[in-house]
Amino acid sequence: MDPIILVLLGATAAYIINGKQQRQRIALLSEQLRPFQIEKSIETITQGYLRAMGETEEERRRQILELMQDNEQQLVNQFGRFTAAFQKVSEEDARVSRLPIGIPFANQLLASQTFDMRKALQIHSQGFENVIRNDAQRSPRDRAYMMTAEILLMQHTCHWFCKSKSVASARMLARNQTPHEQLVASVSPETRSAYLAMIG
Repeated sequence: MDPIILVLLGATAAYIINGKQQRQRIALLSEQLRPFQIEKSIETITQGYLRAMGETEEERRRQILELMQDNEQQLVNQFGRFTAAFQKVSEEDARVSRLPIGIPFANQLLASQTFDMRKALQIHSQGFENVIRNDAQRSPRDRAYMMTAEILLMQHTCHWFCKSKSVASARMLARNQTPHEQLVASVSPETRSAYLAMIG
């Protein structure tokens, strides 16, 4: 058989298998998220932050950010419960390939080149708690900015789990005009340290 045809057949098979595995990860994450209102909380919080940052008066900005505190705590609670539930996912199903692109069976064949989504969610959950608790006494504006970065980095991780790092980074850049490196630099030092150690 013509080598070119073999290559094309192999590439087609890899594409189909990779797509199937990605759909399985998307279904797994969706199933785990279904009982919670995390996306709704995130939408409320980010819209509130945007509204606050659009205010020219400091007092008005502070008032809006204070109104967000119940929603922030709800997100922390919901995400903590989601993270706890996700710990029941098997180690094999929780693997995330560190490779920049999706390759069929990479999680199984190159297990040393993966990280654990269960650990990633724990890092993000702790990051949310730390920023909201605000032991560092950041200003309301700085706290909101950092919380936004924590949320976006968590979303990047979820896209990475479902697809690949390159797809997650491209989506983040397209939707939020924010490179992955900027997100990592903008989260809390505790999150950044744990996250970088995890992804290698």
